[in-house]
Amino acid sequence: MIQLPAHDHLDNLGIPYQRAEFSPEIEKGAASVANALGYPERQMIKTLIFELDTGERILVMVGADQNIVSGNLKKAAGSRNIKMASPEAVKETTGYVIGSIPPFGWQPAGFRTFLESSLMGESILGVGTGKWGHEILITPQDLVQASGARAVNLVVRENPA
Repeated sequence: MIQLPAHDHLDNLGIPYQRAEFSPEIEKGAASVANALGYPERQMIKTLIFELDTGERILVMVGADQNIVSGNLKKAAGSRNIKMASPEAVKETTGYVIGSIPPFGWQPAGFRTFLESSLMGESILGVGTGKWGHEILITPQDLVQASGARAVNLVVRENPA
C-alpha cells in the first residue's frame, strides 16, 4: 500500500484513519469521489484555498454538496476581500495541484484552516491524500485535530435579526 506524506502526518500524530482507493480515471472532484466510494456527497470534502486582500491564504473545507456563503467566509476570515486562489497560488501554498489536496501536513505554523461546522455531525469524512485515486477516511474530530481547523458556519446564510 502506498504511503504518502498525509499518511505520515496522521501516523506521527497517532490519529486513526482508514485508506480508500478509487479509479484515477474518474472525473475530478469530491462528488465523483463520493460516488466512486459509495458515500453521500456531504461526507467527501472539498479542500479549497482562498486568498485574502492581505495576501494571507487560508484553507476552507466543505462537503462536496455544499456551497460557501461569501458573507460567512468573510466573517470567519475577518476580511471583506476574499477570492479563490489561482491554481499556481494553490500549488505554491500547498505543494499540491488542485484535485486531491490533503488538508494537513503541509501548513506552516499559524496557517488558518476552517471546516464547515455542520460536518462535525458526520460519522466519517473523506479527504484527499495529495495523490488522485487515494482518499483518507477520518472522523470530523480527528480531522480538526490533524488540520488545526476551526469549525465555523460557512454554508448557512445568517438570518438577519
